[in-house]
Amino acid sequence: MYKVIFACVHNAGRSQMAAAFFNHFADPDKAQAISAGTEPGLRIHPEVMEVMQEIDIDLSNARPQKLTEELAREAKLLVTMGCGDKCPYVPGLRRDDWPLADPKGRPLDEVRTIRDDIRRRVAELILAEAVGRSNATMVN
Repeated sequence: MYKVIFACVHNAGRSQMAAAFFNHFADPDKAQAISAGTEPGLRIHPEVMEVMQEIDIDLSNARPQKLTEELAREAKLLVTMGCGDKCPYVPGLRRDDWPLADPKGRPLDEVRTIRDDIRRRVAELILAEAVGRSNATMVN
């Protein structure tokens, strides 16, 4: 099983969108994504929930969680999301950083742009790691 962790500071926006896209497009028999943060917030940002709902991905049951060693166990990749010095580091885990703006409090058009960038990056990752569903259309 290919396991990827998407992480940002509050785990309330970028990493939640990335994990949702990954789990939507990846073959569940081959891969799984987890979303976590170094300083988890209390809830998903409302503007993030709204723009994901627009494309029929429901984040209403998603909850921010802390990135722990237990969560990172057996992961193959940690993707951090523009959190600078606050980005997590997990020894021995391959890491990539996607420099993405924080969607919190931004106008919906900007949040949609961030969402679409995340969708494109996730699609590229799934294709590169060959863990996609055979019938999924990942990039519009």
